[in-house]
Parts: sequence; structure tokens; C-alpha cells
Amino acid sequence: MNFPRKLGLLMIVVAVVAAVAEWTGWALPSLRWFFSFDATPDQVLNAEAGTILGVPVDWPQFRKSQGEIVGYGWCILLLLLGAGVMIRATGFQWNPLTLRKIERFRSIGRGHTSLKLLGFLVFLALLDQVLVGKRALAVRHEGAWSFPAFKDRIFSDHEFGGEGEEEADFRELKKQWKELSPDSLVILPPVPWDPSFDSDELMREKLVQINGAIQEPSGKKPYNGYAVCFEDAESETKVLSGSIRKGKLSGPIQTYDENGELAGKEVWKDGERVSEPVEGAVDPSKGKWCKVIYMPLPADWETRHFLGTDSKGWDLLAQLYGGMQVLFKAAVLYLLLTYLIGITLGALMGYFGGVFDLFMQRVMEIMSNIPFLLVVMIIIANIGRDKVTLATILIIFCIFSWISVAMYLRTATYKEKARDYVNAARVIGAPTSRVIFRHILPNVIATLVTLVPFSVTSVVSSLTALDFLGFGLSDRYPSWGRILSDGIGHLGSPWIVSSVFVMLVILLLLVTFVGEAIREAFDPRTFTTYQ
Repeated sequence: MNFPRKLGLLMIVVAVVAAVAEWTGWALPSLRWFFSFDATPDQVLNAEAGTILGVPVDWPQFRKSQGEIVGYGWCILLLLLGAGVMIRATGFQWNPLTLRKIERFRSIGRGHTSLKLLGFLVFLALLDQVLVGKRALAVRHEGAWSFPAFKDRIFSDHEFGGEGEEEADFRELKKQWKELSPDSLVILPPVPWDPSFDSDELMREKLVQINGAIQEPSGKKPYNGYAVCFEDAESETKVLSGSIRKGKLSGPIQTYDENGELAGKEVWKDGERVSEPVEGAVDPSKGKWCKVIYMPLPADWETRHFLGTDSKGWDLLAQLYGGMQVLFKAAVLYLLLTYLIGITLGALMGYFGGVFDLFMQRVMEIMSNIPFLLVVMIIIANIGRDKVTLATILIIFCIFSWISVAMYLRTATYKEKARDYVNAARVIGAPTSRVIFRHILPNVIATLVTLVPFSVTSVVSSLTALDFLGFGLSDRYPSWGRILSDGIGHLGSPWIVSSVFVMLVILLLLVTFVGEAIREAFDPRTFTTYQ
């Protein structure tokens, strides 16, 4: 079986396995990404019934099922693409010149080794929750086995002998059962921490209440930030938790009952409740407000913080792993979108020329002069940083990045269309699409491959830089840029900035070495860079 048919078969298998896993309630590593496009609660609440081309659409119901609809859509698309590749690949044979270029690339040791290392990093990223995550890989309790990390549902505390209805803390269960229940077993991932919103409460500092306002411990200025109200200063039972602005409760506030269990959410503004009170919630005037402090901690193998924690108490290794997954995912989607648009428009410009070519050149000139960062700032300011998704950032990137690919294809296509084989194809009546995509494109695509690694370097650097500047992804996405920003703000904890710096340098060097090797192997000229 030739390579394209193997690739098509792999696409079909991935699509089928992902769809069947979702149907049966399993969350398999990486394949669960197909179904990770759930709508936020705000999107579901704000959805209203409407129409598309006159057809009634129940948007609230669509929003509730958005993750499944999009996921199965991806699976169907991948299945059709795989089938198309297998059908079109019948009788496929590599061009001898292409095989010589591949052999030349393999002979370049630095580039070939870097490609293997990149492949190993991609393999690690695909393992997903098997390596990193707070949910247990397997739990044995009362003779029954369960696999929380691989099931698409929440495992509550009472399922493992507890009394709460919230999700079980498997790290705490492992500690308790090790001493009290040796027959029970919890198998955690090697890094038992989520890449985001998963931290240890290390210490807390008492806040002062003066005339109804929550003040800093010194009592000299109002407190701003996140705080928790406990029954008393030494108690673990929570009363309220939420954001404080100028000493007043503001925004969504979590309320708790007498047992410290989550009772619901209320909305406060300038210290006044503006929503209906939650039934069963404790009177907040009876509690003591404290500032919860998450201090950066160095590496600690006992707690499995192998690289330490940042200023939010989040595990650094988990964040680096999650950030690497985001970067790889962004690179793949970026390349697909950018090169699909750039190749198509560039080939059409070079082949047809004339008015279409002049018009597209003027469009590209205008877009090339638009400041990229300014566009990002305007978009983020209008939609809100909390609502920024990876798709939003990639669309912005692709709006600007296809221009260089299109310009290259335009020049190459303009040169190739004057050759005899193109004229021969026209004479025998080949349609325009066949001439462009079956005759011209294969003759120019080999050199275009040399641009791919450098496009990957560009998207990795740009995404990290935007997150560092605060104009990137929301906090629910792990980000190397935010770790770098946090490390710059806490230079007294050098393990934060050094860990992400080393990972960033290693990744960019590997991609650059691969790019140089591909350029040397696929270009007819001799390159001496890195000789």
C-alpha cells in the first residue's frame, strides 16, 4: 500500500474511532478534541430562535448540542477526505526526483534528527490526559474499577465513599486511601495536575473590614482581587468567594451552605447584591475575609511539581505540556488554512493574470500595510479577552499570512504556464482546474514545502508574543507566553522563566534545523547555513 493510501486509511480510522468513542461516552486521548467545541453557558442563555435562508432554527437547542454537532461534522469531513485520498491515490508512484530529494534530506543529520525529535514531541502531545491531568487514569474501589480520565462525565465524591456531590479530588483520595484503605487504588497520571485552573492553596492572609469595606491587612487601602470568606480565620468552611473591587464585592460570587458545600452563584455590584439570593446560603456578615496567596514554589518531587509552580500555584510542567499541545494544534490549523488560501489565490493570479491579478495585488498591498498588532488589539477590545478562542486568533493570523504564500505561487505559476507541457494540456482540452492543480501545482509545490517549517516558527513566535503582551488567548488555554510574562514579574523565582525559555528555544531550534535541511534538500541551489 502506497503512502497516500496509508494516509487516507489513517484518516478514516481516526474519524470512525473518534465518533464511536463519543457515541459510547469515552474520552480518548487527543480524539476528544473533535468534540471540544461546546458553547459557553452565556452563549446558550443568549441564544434565540431564528432562521437560516427562511428555515426555522432552534438556536438554543443547537447551542446546547454544539459540541456534538461540530464534532460529528469534523468526523464526517475527515472520513470523506480519507476516502477521497484513498480513491485518488490508486496507482500513485513517487517521482524519482522527489525520492532523491527525500534521500538528500535524510543524509543531513541535524535536520533528520530534529525531525525525529519533533515527531517524538508530537507523540507525547497526542497522549494528552494519559500524561497530564488531575483526573485518575484508573480507580479501584470496593472491588469495582472505573476510568475517570477516559470517561466523558464527572465522577462525584460520593461515588468513592465521600459525601459531597462535587467532582472527586483524586490526589486527595490517593493520600487518604494509602493510609485508611489499602485495598483501594488510585492510579494518577505522571503529572497529576491540570494545565490551568488547578492549584494548591498554600497560605492565606487575613483582610480587615472597616465600615463595610474590605481593606488590605494594613487597613490603609481598599483590597482589590480575589478573596474567600471563611466561617472564621482558622476554619476551612467557606461562606463566599469571589472578586473584590475597591473593597466591595463585585461580579459573580460563589455562595456556600452551612456545610461549606457550593450552594450557587449570586451577582454583586459595588457591595450590593443585584441578583436573587441563593437559598440555603450563609449570611456573609458572619464570616472572615482572607486573601488566598499562591506563592511560586520550586521543584518538589514529593508533590509531583517536577518543575515547580508559578505565582498562581499552577504546575509549570503541566502548563508547558498544555501550551505545547495548543501550539502544535495551532500550527496544524494555521498551515491548512494559510496554505489552502495562499496556494489557491496565488495559482489563480499567476494563471489568469489580467484584471484579477491587478485587483488581488492591490488587495494584498493594502493588507500588508495594516498593522497586525493594532488589529488584534481592536478585536480583543471589542469581543473581550475572556471570549477569545484559538479559532479567533488563527483567523486573524490567516487574514494576513496567506499573502506571502500567494505571492510566491503567483510568480511560480506565471513562469510555469509558459512551458510546453501546459500548452499541450490546453491543446488536448484539459479544463483550467486540471491544468492548474494537476499539472502546474505539482511542479511548484516542492519548493513551497521549504516555507512550511518557517511558517511554523512564525505562528509559534506570534502566539507566544501575543500571550506575553496580554492580547492572546484567554486563561482557559495554557500558554507559554503567560508563563514567560509571569516569570518576568517574579524574577526571584527563576525556575518560572527558565523553564519556558528553554522549551521555547528547543522547539524553535528543532523547527529551524528541519527547515534548513528541507531547504537544502529541495532547493536546487547549495546552501551553506549551519555547515
